[in-house]
Amino acid sequence: MSNEILYIILPDYAAHEAVYLSQAIASDEFALKENPKFINKVVAPSLEPVKSIGAFRTLPDYSFDTMPDDYAALVLIGGFGWATPVADRVVPIVKKAMVKGKIVGAICNAASFMAKHGFLNSVKHTGNGVEQLKLWGGVNYTNQDEYINAQAVSDKNIVTANGSGTLEFAKELLLLLENDTPERIEMYYQFNKQGFCTLFPG
Repeated sequence: MSNEILYIILPDYAAHEAVYLSQAIASDEFALKENPKFINKVVAPSLEPVKSIGAFRTLPDYSFDTMPDDYAALVLIGGFGWATPVADRVVPIVKKAMVKGKIVGAICNAASFMAKHGFLNSVKHTGNGVEQLKLWGGVNYTNQDEYINAQAVSDKNIVTANGSGTLEFAKELLLLLENDTPERIEMYYQFNKQGFCTLFPG
């Protein structure tokens, strides 16, 4: 198994939704890891820079046509591109990942995209509200009963989150990946959730 984590970004992606996960993969509390367990790689429709909703531009490592067949996890980063035709090119990528039993994460509008194409019909999941999943999913979304009103939900190698659940999204994926011990992952989560001053007063 390749140790690459592939982050799929589309034009007008939400850069903040990748921050906690990618940071924990690449560094610890002291510095960049010398020998990280996983390597972050960015996948986009082409190799041209992709602009985020905050106007940052990211240079992809792979295009949809050059991305590897093997990897550790596929992570769909939210944003406005999931409501555009280019998102249809991601459907076969996700299908292949799910057939292979790969870890797949989808946050914000990417979770709605998952509902639209029936990828959430056999797993517990969340997203930007069940009404948005029903709106995007239409007849293809048949699993409203397993929608959970939570920041992030992990089930059967599928992690979903709403747009404000970036930190919880990272935590669930880090646990699935076994990126570190559960205790250290929880420490990372609590540090970022509660803040330095709360954990280390005065």
